[in-house]
Order: sequence, then C-alpha cells, then structure tokens
Amino acid sequence: MNPALLPYPAIDPILLQLGPIAIRWYAISYIAGLLFGWWAAARMTRETRLWKNPTFAGKAPITADQIGDLVVWATFGVILGGRLGWILFYGIALCAASPETAMCHMADGPNLPLGFLYHPLRLITIWEGGMSFHGGLAGVAAAIWLYCRKYKLQLFPVADMIAVVAPIGLFFGRLANFINGELWGRPSDVPWAMVFCNRYIEAIHGGCPAGPVARHPSQLYEAFLEGLVLFAILQIALRVYKANERPALLTGLFFAGYGLFRFLVEFVREPDGPFLGWLSMGMALSIPLWFAAGYFLWTALKPHANGRA
Repeated sequence: MNPALLPYPAIDPILLQLGPIAIRWYAISYIAGLLFGWWAAARMTRETRLWKNPTFAGKAPITADQIGDLVVWATFGVILGGRLGWILFYGIALCAASPETAMCHMADGPNLPLGFLYHPLRLITIWEGGMSFHGGLAGVAAAIWLYCRKYKLQLFPVADMIAVVAPIGLFFGRLANFINGELWGRPSDVPWAMVFCNRYIEAIHGGCPAGPVARHPSQLYEAFLEGLVLFAILQIALRVYKANERPALLTGLFFAGYGLFRFLVEFVREPDGPFLGWLSMGMALSIPLWFAAGYFLWTALKPHANGRA
C-alpha cells in the first residue's frame, strides 16, 4: 500500500468547549444546513417567475413564514427519524446480522441489539454517535406530510421546494463526518488517499479507529455528489427546465439522485459491518429510495398531474 499523499487535516471536532458543554462541528453542520436551507426555500417563495404556471395560480405553494414553521417541524423530524432509523437499521438489523461489528460492542453487558435492554439510555445517547440519513429522510417526509395536512397545503409542490434545498444539509453533514474522522473509506492507494488520524482523534478515542492505513476520503465524495452535484442537478431542473411545474418531479429526482450517489459511494466506503454479502446496509437502504423515486416520477409525468395529495 502506497503512503497517503494528502495529509488528513488536524481539525478539532469540538469547535468550542464551555465548561462541560462541547459545541461540535457536527452540531454546527446541522444548524448550518437548516439555516441555509430555510433561507434558500424562503427566497424561492419570492421568485415570482417560478410560480407563473396556472398550477400555482401565480403564487408559491407556501409562504416564507410557513417555511420557517416547517423548518421547526423538519428539525424534529430529522432528529427523531435519524435516531430511530439508526436504532432500527443499524442497532437492531445490522447488529443482529453482524454482532461483531464495532458499533455493536458495549463496554459492559451484551452487545447490541440485546444491549438496548440492559442499557436503555443507549437509545437516546445521540452524542455518542448514531444517526441514519435514511431515517432522517423518513422523519422529514413525515413532518412535511403532517404540516401540509394540518395547514391544507398541496403536498407535492411543498415537498419539491424542500427537495431542492435538501442537498445543502447533506453537504454540511458530510463535511462534519470528515472533520470527525468517521464514516471513512476503504483502504486505497489513490494519490488523494488519507490516513484518518490526528492528535484530536487520538485524544477522543484513545487511538485512531481507522488505523494507520491510507483510505478513500469517502465523506468528501459524498459531500461532492450528494451535496454539490445533486444541488446543481435540481437547480438546473428547476430553473432551466421548470420541473416545479410538474409537482413531485423534483422530489423524484432528489430520491433517485441521492439513492444512486449513495449506492455508488458505498463501493469505496468502509461498510459498518457485513450485511447481505457484498450488499452493505447503505446500499440496501438506497434501493427503497429508487422505488419511491419511481412513484414520484410517475405521479409527476402522468397526464393531468395536478400536484394535489
């Protein structure tokens, strides 16, 4: 194995320590993603040229003030859904299939998933790690559906607006994964491979979990594909091809794009543990996204689609 040519940066995962309270880059990434997404979606409501089609009667499907309220709902959705998804997909399903996986180990008592019975607080210790994007996506989808139902808004046009800005949060989240030195890639000798180890990671973990091996910076691949590339695709679809005039089309493109990019990156990302042969948990969870994408695209492109739900 050739040595890594790019040094892994020495960035402290803790941005600021205030006594017992640690402000981490990971938390900042969530806040940044929500705030920038909020700003971008609110700005869209004021772009009148986007809503000239008779489908929208000349106005956005949601107001800027309602976007602010929806962000609060979505925040709870991403946190609750992300944690519940990790418990179900990883803490239970993956650990039941591969109990030897590092994330399943408990310092005392049996490993996960049985360990949840002995240490029920492990169900809520988010600060110790354990959030699932797919679970967070389900939580946000539920929040959007409930909000639109409560305030009698058209579901698909609102979902399209959120889908267009969602890659912003993905971009910041993957950068935070990189800073934390987590979710690293498989061993590699590509010129940009990195050894995910620095003095901060050693101090936090008592060593470097990724070891001294040069690896793919898969977090940066995901930040680029799921964040920048997917954002560009959706913006072009919205602003050049006016995809918002076919409600559910942008949502379908988001699901399809994320599912594809995540599936591809899983080939160079170190899997959390064996799941179904060569199929990792990340790959398996991407497949339902393609079915969902197919439904949204079919809904958007069928004749006389009106966007109501």
